[in-house]
Formats: sequence, C-alpha cells, structure tokens
Amino acid sequence: MYVPCVYHHTGINKPDYLATVDVNPKSPRYCQVIHRLPMPNVNDELHHSGWNACSSCFGDPTKVRDKLILPCLISSRVYVVDVGTDPRAPCIHKVVEADDIKEKCGLAFLHTSHCLGSGDVMISAMGDPEGNGKGGFVLLDAETFEVKGNWELDGQAAEFGYDFWYQPRHNVMISTEWGAPRVFGNGFRIEDVQAGHYGHRLHVWDWTKRTCIQSLDLGENGQVPLGIRFLHNPDSDQALMCCALSSSVLHVYKVEGGQWETEKVIQVRSKKVEGWILPEIPGFISDILISMDDRFVYFNNWLHGDVRQYDITDIRHPRMVGQVFIGGSIVKGGPVTVVEDNDLHDQPDPLFIKGRKVPGGPQMIQLSLDGKRLYVTTSLFSAWDKQFYPDMIRDGGVLLQIDVDTTDGGLTLNPDFLVDFGKEPHGPVLVHEPRYPGGDCTSDIWI
Repeated sequence: MYVPCVYHHTGINKPDYLATVDVNPKSPRYCQVIHRLPMPNVNDELHHSGWNACSSCFGDPTKVRDKLILPCLISSRVYVVDVGTDPRAPCIHKVVEADDIKEKCGLAFLHTSHCLGSGDVMISAMGDPEGNGKGGFVLLDAETFEVKGNWELDGQAAEFGYDFWYQPRHNVMISTEWGAPRVFGNGFRIEDVQAGHYGHRLHVWDWTKRTCIQSLDLGENGQVPLGIRFLHNPDSDQALMCCALSSSVLHVYKVEGGQWETEKVIQVRSKKVEGWILPEIPGFISDILISMDDRFVYFNNWLHGDVRQYDITDIRHPRMVGQVFIGGSIVKGGPVTVVEDNDLHDQPDPLFIKGRKVPGGPQMIQLSLDGKRLYVTTSLFSAWDKQFYPDMIRDGGVLLQIDVDTTDGGLTLNPDFLVDFGKEPHGPVLVHEPRYPGGDCTSDIWI
C-alpha cells in the first residue's frame, strides 16, 4: 500500500515522501513502512493520488497501471511515480512543474486525479496561481506526462473546485467545491463561509463537449460539498456526495429531460458543545466511497470521530449498518464537553491501539476491492490539522484497519493493525490517502 506523508512541524524542513506499507498479515514486516520515497522539493503537501491507467482503459493491452500520479495541493506540482519497476520501492519517473501548469492552464492547487479512457490523465484544480477560487481541470498525456492544457473549454471553469467523477454512458461529469485556496490555506473560520469563500454548488458537465451545462445551488443542505461517487455500474445515473460543513449525504440523480437533481438522504446531527470554536460541532464528512458491488456506502465524520457504513440497496433510503469511533474532537477527557447529543448517551472514549493513543479523527478511507478491509488515515490538510488536532502535529498520524462484514453489514476495528507515523526516522508526519497497487474502490471508473 502507498501512503503520502507530509511534514508539518516547527524546525523540520524535510520533503514529503511516499511510504510503502506492508499490509500482508503473513509477512514478517506486517504494519511496517518498508520503503520511503522522498520528493525532490519541500512544501508540496502531497494530497490525493491516482493512476495512469484504470478500468476506463480495460481491454487495451498497452495500458498498464504502473505509474502513480501524485498532485500537490500547495506547490501545484505533479509527481509521476514509477510503481511498476519495483512495486516495493517506487521511484520518481517525472516531475511536472507548477510553472508549466500555470502557463498552459492558468490553474493551481491541484486535487483529484483520474485516468481517462482516452489515455489521458485529468487532475482537478481548486484555484488560480494567486489562490483565488477556480475549478478547472488539467490534462496530462498518460504516456509522456506532458501538460496538454485544460480539459474544459475556455471560460467554462467553475467558481471553486475539488473532486470529480465521470460517467461516460450518460455523457456526464460532476464536480464539487471546497473553497478559495488563499482562504482555506490559513485554517477554517466560519466568517469565511458567510463571506462566500466556500462552495455550496455542484457542477454538471457535458462529457464530450467539455462544457458546464448545469450548476446546482445546494443551499443549507450542501455546505462545502466534497467527495462525489457514482455507483460503479457504468449504466447508473445515480451518485452520492458528502457535504462537509452541513454533514449531509446527498443523492444525485438524473431526471426526465436530462437534468440533474439532488436530495438529502443522510443527515449527521451536530452536537451542542462547550470548549470548541463554535457552540455546535458538525460531524464534518470529508470522504465517502461506495463498495464495488454498489451495496454499501462508507463515510467519515472527521470531527465527531466515527466511520459509518450504510446499506444503499435502496439508495434513496440508506440504512446504517456499521459504525466505529476513531478519535475525534468529542472524546472523554478532551477540551470539548458535549452538553446536548441526540445520538450518543456518553462521549466516546479515546482510542488506543497497541498502547498508542490515536490522535485526530478518521479522514481518508480506502476500501479493498473485495470490500472486507477498510483502511483509515487521520490527516485532512496540515493547516486544518494544526488548528483542530494539534496533538496530531506533535505525535504524527496513523493508518488503521477496519474489518467489514460484507454479508449483514458491520464494522470492527482491527486491534492488531497499526502503522504509527509518529515514529518515522526524521520525526512525526501526517498521512493522507492510501492506495492499493492493484486498485481500489475510488480509482476505477468503468466505461
């Protein structure tokens, strides 16, 4: 498994690196970092990754999933990592510099990477080079990794950007919004939401014409819409999207006439608290994924501290079948006191795995293709980690495993699995999104 690692500690000016982790229970190096690939620069903030090839290239024998695409949220570089020559010891294949992306695309602050059936790689951007919001898309040639230019037609960029997912059989792509990088890069303030610096829309794109054909204002139900996932069935015209600040999951679907609509299908209720920056603390859903069989959806509540599993056999009426707490801001003994809670009788206990107190809350989740192992990391973004979970900055992040009941539903934290990134050779690091070498439930789009 590959996990990006980010340094964010006073006095440490080290490059981010890609860690290779042994997740084979039969291996003598189980739960250990077996290789570290440092980047050639500092202050990158490695974030979400993707592949040079995926199921969109199925049937093309010339396409091999042997390069990991690593966009950088802060520096706006893209690292192309060779994971095919030696999967246990990846190496840098190419560096795409931010100036090249700026010159050819006018974009920066890169986020989600997906391969396309055309053989290109597309990366979403969240801003222009000055840090203003701008939701455009960078195209790379998947053979040479040269910057080809923008995917969207000139003048079609959205106000903000973040995630995207495409469904070619419906000639559609849908993208979401975080906010203006110059604002969220300095930490979270509710005043910035009120001032309009954060997103509350999703954007529907004509996949072949590369134009935005519909923008839906999500209102109070859709504040800061982040992850968007279509069902894996390529014939499906339905998706689920998580909205961080409103702590809701929206069902996105096509209606007669080809328009798209949304409806709220899950609401995580806020808790009234003392000792926090606001009188109520939202769940803050920042990641979501759907199992390959389209039966379950999983998402995190980064601030409340729980990971949830819902049966989506009836996608308009999800049914919660699993929940496990992993840290969070409302644990007993912490600075936050819950004074009113409609869901829990008591504040959850702090989580200890192998004697290690888990800092932060559940952030990125990644599900194995068989649906039985859900891996969880704890870092959202270093500036926000520092604000909400300073103990994670001091002690480092972790990688954990949740065992999944794929028959009846249910989540159980694996007490034997811990990768402690607080004990790295050059000091504690933050860890973000894990990737499986063979693919996972957030990298495969079928055409």
